[in-house]
Amino acid sequence: MTNRLFKALMTSAVLGLGATTALSAAECIAPANPGGGWDFTCRQIGKIMYDIGAVDTPVQVTNMPGAGGGLAYNHVVTERSDDADLIVAASSATTTRLAQNAYAGMTADQVRFVGAIGADPGVIVVAADSPYQSLGDLVEAIKADPGSVAFAGGSAVGGFDHMKPLMILQKADFNDITKIKYIGVDGGADAITQTVGGFTQAMTGDMSEVVSFLANGDIRVIAVLTDERVPGFDDIPTAKEQGYDVVAVNWRGLYVPKGISDERFDEWAAKLQQVADSDEWAQAMKDNGLAPFTKVGGDFQSYVDGLVADIAAMSKELGVTQ
Repeated sequence: MTNRLFKALMTSAVLGLGATTALSAAECIAPANPGGGWDFTCRQIGKIMYDIGAVDTPVQVTNMPGAGGGLAYNHVVTERSDDADLIVAASSATTTRLAQNAYAGMTADQVRFVGAIGADPGVIVVAADSPYQSLGDLVEAIKADPGSVAFAGGSAVGGFDHMKPLMILQKADFNDITKIKYIGVDGGADAITQTVGGFTQAMTGDMSEVVSFLANGDIRVIAVLTDERVPGFDDIPTAKEQGYDVVAVNWRGLYVPKGISDERFDEWAAKLQQVADSDEWAQAMKDNGLAPFTKVGGDFQSYVDGLVADIAAMSKELGVTQ
């Protein structure tokens, strides 16, 4: 009797473990506080994956802010390198930090980049009551007194958000970038709060981070960093049309741990492609000012490698890195 009971309990335990493994829910790490671009990526892509049946259970979102994405990157590389149920929000900011060796010597080939399915236009934002009515007003104020304007952004110092105003100022023949004040915070929402609260004079970030604040009348977007005006936000002028030939878009995508199988990687790539092809994602892009930008699967790593090399060269030219 005791032996039969023991066998029954063991069988039940094994079956239970198998069920847990089969039903294990996917997790998406957003390397920033709620409200920012990485948080948007996890929550939107995760929700749509579930809504369209690409995953069987809702995707759990874990916010892990710190070091401009470096804390999450280190966590994945050192502690979860073979977790096949883990996806992580990534963007141009991720590759910028990798290009600048900002993740403590870690490199882009220590994870696997699944793909990108949207481009988030860069923006320069001021508070609704700001005296700066145009990008030109802001640039001229900086040229007259560099210390009079401070920018807040959701990336760390030297990150992609930091580089956007530096690229603009370079086009305005202002090259002493060490005089430009920049405060890096964890996510776009925090950066906007800094600007609306008057702690900084401008915010540098992405369109998806500012849409709700724009709708509430808290801010004004004085420039979008795209080739053409963004559909749905046609009243916002580009930096190019204001005389500053700068295009800076932030692709939105995912990476996964390097140690997962090729089969599992291909499965995540297929799920991401399903999201990219869905009506739900098309609506999410429209609602949040994203432009189509789809690179999914095995060739995305080579794209990332090229991007890292380009950003490294540009960072040296701007003086951000040695």
